[in-house]
This record gives sequence, structure tokens and C-alpha cells, in this order.
Amino acid sequence: MLKEALLPIFSFLPQVRSPTYRVPFKEKLKWTGVILILYFILTQIPLFGLSATSVDQFAQLRAVMAGSFGSILTLGIGPIVSASIILQLLVGGKILNLDLSQPDDKAFFQGTQKLLAIIFTLFEGGVLVLTGALSASSPEFVWIMILQITIGGILIIFLDEVISKWGFGSGVGLFIVAGVASQIIVGAFNPLATSVSPGVPSGIIPQFIYLLTTSQPDFTILIPIISLIAVFLVVVYAESLRVEIPLSFGGVKGARGKYPLKFIYASNMPVILTSALLLNVQLFAAMFQKLGFPILGTVSNGRAVSGLAYYLTTPTLSTVMTNPLAVLFYALVFVGACILFAWLWVELSNIGPKDVAKQLHGMGMQIPGHRSSRTHFERILKKYIPAITVMGGATVGLLAFGADLTGSLGGGTGVLLTVGIVYKLYEEIAQEQLMDMHPMLRNFLGGN
Repeated sequence: MLKEALLPIFSFLPQVRSPTYRVPFKEKLKWTGVILILYFILTQIPLFGLSATSVDQFAQLRAVMAGSFGSILTLGIGPIVSASIILQLLVGGKILNLDLSQPDDKAFFQGTQKLLAIIFTLFEGGVLVLTGALSASSPEFVWIMILQITIGGILIIFLDEVISKWGFGSGVGLFIVAGVASQIIVGAFNPLATSVSPGVPSGIIPQFIYLLTTSQPDFTILIPIISLIAVFLVVVYAESLRVEIPLSFGGVKGARGKYPLKFIYASNMPVILTSALLLNVQLFAAMFQKLGFPILGTVSNGRAVSGLAYYLTTPTLSTVMTNPLAVLFYALVFVGACILFAWLWVELSNIGPKDVAKQLHGMGMQIPGHRSSRTHFERILKKYIPAITVMGGATVGLLAFGADLTGSLGGGTGVLLTVGIVYKLYEEIAQEQLMDMHPMLRNFLGGN
């Protein structure tokens, strides 16, 4: 029934045409570069009618959501990720009975996600403006601002679709990397703007050098950079951890290899989804407060000050001293949500034990010393995949939580996501380049 009702709607939604041929490396690189430039241009287009008194309520989640406060891309990837959360919960809970390995069900899933993302764009933009999180300079600009935010959100949806079909990786990942990288560069090196003290550079490194030359060294200002380096090294180490299952090719005697199961098996998607969930809690808290029912807590000056919204606000080191119970509650919820989304992501991405066993058995692989059967493959993989899914989800949750506490430059969670995304993007680019240089490897590596 639901499919029959939604399919006619999907036909009216604009979509990016899928390539009918294998997109060459240089063409993928071109489209990735073009979309990245367009993204930066859109972040510089200010919202017409925005009041100068507006406060960024989601500053701590800004890097993760890849948005630019005060621009038409204020929402960033928030609506896309919010739509993904809803669908993952519906499919994971079997409310929507979809088999994403089937082309028709996968197309329905993608169409529903796009429709939901557009709905969330309008909803989130409306909540931000109508609750005063984005204050209009005059009442007549309210609906104009909502329209601008909605247009920006829809543009992000289609830019993401272009990257997914014609570029490298996904637009969601690319925009996160772009936003975090720009924050790091500006925060570390910006020599033009001035800090609180007149005449003192605002960039951390120029500011430290200035204080050093005036015999007023302050090493505490380097903490965000030190934290950035520490997070980078820990994440790179975590990305390198893996469990390797020995394999042999049944049709070729002596041909052996290993199937690697990465410790961060669900990648960094659980952190993105959890951050989006927390953002929506803040949004709903502001909305209910505006309606006169502050059931999720109260928001003042763009920041939650009580209720569930306060306890789900990203804490800082100062919060550890003033309210350690709030920090502990936030940590438990954040890590628990990361574990839940890691499990859902593995199930919906067809990388669970059953799907991997089917893939390896279909390739004629077998584990040395064991019978060559899909059921046996699945039994072996069930010993590893569920365990590393839970442990990997908990690990990225703890890393993101700890990194945010330190106040890392670019945002702790943002840096964690950036390292993981760039690592995966590098692997994809290297594989594409290798297949372009050696066309015979395409079938072996799964290329088209």
C-alpha cells in the first residue's frame, strides 16, 4: 500500500541521471571538484533578512552537519541524515519490509529518503526561523528566510546525489570534510581577523607566535591543536585495526588470501547519525517551548538550559567540574546510540554475516580446513561481525565524546569523522586509479 501511494510522488521528484557507463577516474575527479567549489560558493551566500542578533544554537554540531550558519546552507546535511535515521529505524524494526539487495526495494528506499529529506528541510528551516533561533530582522522576512533555507537544503540534497553517482564517495562525507578542513585552517592560521584583545591575531599559531615575541607565552592556547593531533593519531590507529579471515580459492590449488574485517566496521556513520539525532532533540525542544509545552527542556539565548535537551547538549571540560552527572548521562546516551546505529547500518548496508557469506561463497572462496558451504561461512562470520560492530560503534562513540570534551580544533567529532572519511576516500581513489591503469583488474576488484 505504501509503495503504491509513494511511487507516483517519486515520479515528480527531480533526480540526477545515473551514468550509463563506467565513469572514468578523471571525470569522477572533475565532478567531485566542481561540486566542492559549488558547496563553498553556497556557504558564502548570506540569508537575506537575517537579524544581526541571531545566535548559532548548534555551533557545537555545526562541523558534523556541514552547515554554515547565516548562509542558505545553514541546515547543511541535517535533513539528509535525519531522513536516513527515520528510514533505518523503520526498516530495522521491520515496519518497512524492504530487502535492500533487491533493485526495486533499493530504489524505493532511495526515493523515500529523498522525499523525507525535502520534508525535513522545510520542517527544520521553519522551526529555526519561527522559534527565533534564526531571527528575522523584520516580520515580513520570516517566510522569505524559510524559503531561502529550503532552497539551500534542497540544493545540498541534489549536490550529494551528483557526488554519489558521478564522483568519489558521498556528498555527505565530502561536505563534512570541507567544513572541518576550513574550520581548522581558519582557526589555526587566520592572521587577518583580530581576537578579543585589539592587535592580537585570532589564529592560534599567529597568536602564539605574537605572544612569544612579546615575552607573554601562553601555552594553553595550543591545547586545541594538541588535541587535534592526538585525535588524528588515535583515529588513524583505530582505522588500521582489523580481523583477517584466511581464505582459499576452491578452483585454484594453493591460491590463498585474507578477508579483512575492519575494527571500525560500520565506518563513522553511527557518529553522524547520532549527532543528527541530538540536533533534532534541540530543534524539537525549541519548537515545543515556542508552543508553550517545554517537555524537552527550555532554551535560552540559543542554548538548552534545562530538561532532556540540556542533558543531550555536547558538554565541555568545564561541565565535568560543574555537573559530572550530566556529562555521564550524555556519554551513555551518545555511545549507546552509536552502537544502535552501527548495528542498523551493518544490517541495511548488506555487510552483515549473511550477506558477506553469500558474496564470498558466490566467488568460490572457502576457509582452509572447513567445508565450503554458505551456512558454514555465515557461522564463522557471526563469531566476528556482530562483536566488532558493537565494539567499533562503542569505540567511535567514545572517541567522538572524548574529542569533543577536549575542544579540539575543528570540533572533536568533526576531526574524527574527517580522518575516517578521508581514509576511505583515499582507498576509493587509489582503487579507481588502479583500475584505470589496469583495466583487467576491474572484474577482480568489482568495477563495472
